[in-house]
Amino acid sequence: MKNLSLILNAVLLVAVGVLFYLHFSSAKPNASQSAAPVGDVSIAYINSDSIVKNYAFMDDTKATLEAKAKKLDADLNNRANSLRGEIAAYQRNQSSMTIGQAQALEADLGKKQQNLQLYQQSLSQQLAEEEAKLNKELYDRITAYLKTYSEANNIQVVMKFDPTSDVLYGQSALDITKPVIDGLNELYANEKSGKKNPADTTAKK
Repeated sequence: MKNLSLILNAVLLVAVGVLFYLHFSSAKPNASQSAAPVGDVSIAYINSDSIVKNYAFMDDTKATLEAKAKKLDADLNNRANSLRGEIAAYQRNQSSMTIGQAQALEADLGKKQQNLQLYQQSLSQQLAEEEAKLNKELYDRITAYLKTYSEANNIQVVMKFDPTSDVLYGQSALDITKPVIDGLNELYANEKSGKKNPADTTAKK
């Protein structure tokens, strides 16, 4: 029986490989310290691994998922232990049973085992759905903030820069990872405290 911790590991790695490409058709681009003009397009990049690692939203979400997975794991183990106890009792008492009694009990245990397997599959599906939900929320949060940041800084394309991306090199002047992390965490802190986010929460690098 697979341990739910393996499923949890997959859930906690959902953020790796998320794509953050944005393409905007805003007003005339102006070069800034955090973007460089390429023809008529101003480009910047972010390190997605750094953002995921330092985004407070991910820390809180991971803690919630760990607690949920731990609870589900304990429940599954309790059910499995209970079934193992019934199987052990059957094996101890089998010699004193009639053929009919033994067959009936075997059928009952077989059904319980099938139900346990179905329950395990439902837990896996449940965690997979949580993974998909987190994946979408993380993408939506980051891309929404990048849109705001880019509009404030006259950036029209933000690219992902990490070992899995097609970007092999980028000048440090184009790296907006730190201000994006700071802005995301500020918005999330305001969200948690119930404060209204200011109309313009981004600052030029």
